[in-house]
Amino acid sequence: MRLFISFAALFLSIFLLQISTGGVGPLDVLSGAELGFSNSQIGLLGSAHFLGFFIGCWWAPRLMGSVGHSRAFAAFTASGAIGLLAHMLILDPHAWALMRVASGLSVAGCYTVVEAWLQSKVTNETRGRAMGSYRMVDMVGSLCAQTLIGFLEPAHYVSYNLLALLCCATLLPLTLSRAEQPETPEAPRLVPRMAWVKSPLAVAGVMVAAVSSASFRMVGPLYGTEVGLRPDQIAIFLSAFVLGGAVAQLPVGWLADRFDRRWVLIAMSVAALPACAFTIAVSDLGTGPVMAAAFLFGLMTFPIYSISAAHAHDWAEDHERVELSAALMFFYALGAIVAPLLTSNLITLYGPGALFTFIAAAHLMLVVFGLVRMRRRKSAGPRAPYVWVPRTTFLVGRIFRRNDRP
Repeated sequence: MRLFISFAALFLSIFLLQISTGGVGPLDVLSGAELGFSNSQIGLLGSAHFLGFFIGCWWAPRLMGSVGHSRAFAAFTASGAIGLLAHMLILDPHAWALMRVASGLSVAGCYTVVEAWLQSKVTNETRGRAMGSYRMVDMVGSLCAQTLIGFLEPAHYVSYNLLALLCCATLLPLTLSRAEQPETPEAPRLVPRMAWVKSPLAVAGVMVAAVSSASFRMVGPLYGTEVGLRPDQIAIFLSAFVLGGAVAQLPVGWLADRFDRRWVLIAMSVAALPACAFTIAVSDLGTGPVMAAAFLFGLMTFPIYSISAAHAHDWAEDHERVELSAALMFFYALGAIVAPLLTSNLITLYGPGALFTFIAAAHLMLVVFGLVRMRRRKSAGPRAPYVWVPRTTFLVGRIFRRNDRP
């Protein structure tokens, strides 16, 4: 309990940030549909968010080194608030895409500052409890953000104003904290080739994770609208996906630590195929089956990033882990930039079921590639423990790394 209280300011800032920025994605989809944006334009908004996210991941450590943690956090928060407030001033999809770049920049920048601050406070003895609390706060904030969509009126100034107020509120806990600012961590080198050299399968896994998660979270509301869900039902639909992913982490982590991670990764992708088929099959059977399908989909797809990251780290030395995590995040961001724009166009051409058909095809390719890779080399020897890794910033590997292998 003392540990949680000592990190209360950081955790409260993350909670408020997650509610604010987690709510703008689905709200933009519903607002865009209300304003007559095309599916392609709505998909562009999701891709723009991840473009801003990638820029923020790269730039934030360098900005912290120039102006310090608190000023960098304030600058990134202002970026997010401006992007939110400007939505109802300019009703144009391309202008909104620029605003979503600003919100993505805000998310990555604020998370980078908080994670750097958190890293400076944890020790080897407190790391596990601190990271467990961090994941809990992040997940609860994400669930609250999805639930909030049911209460926000699409294409309405008040809705975006409320999210902007929550974004501004993230400044208060961290900037009013009496805790001394930590030393600025060295910015991790971004060497994408490192991830491919360590594990091509891990690279494929994080990109498929991006296709699954980014498509669902950024285009899922469009799918929900197409199959007849109301805004309040879309909120439950998105929450069911996040909840399914949270439930899966512990049992999947147990399996990944006891069996060859490649088999676990392949098994999860195999299980994702009937989950996608089930989601398509029940799309016109009412809200109950659709919600159950979203939960099942999250259950089968959400842990794939963490399994892939754990497999990559099995082949890494301890001094390589921060750069390896940054490289994996690069490939995740790359997949997340492309996926929303591509899947939104597929929905236009072939209907809502095309979203999950495309995701199923990605998982099928991962299964085939995984089997090929298993024939190329044996499993790693001593392995790093499985860790449920948030997909937040390039610095996340620094706070979730282990000093010793088992």
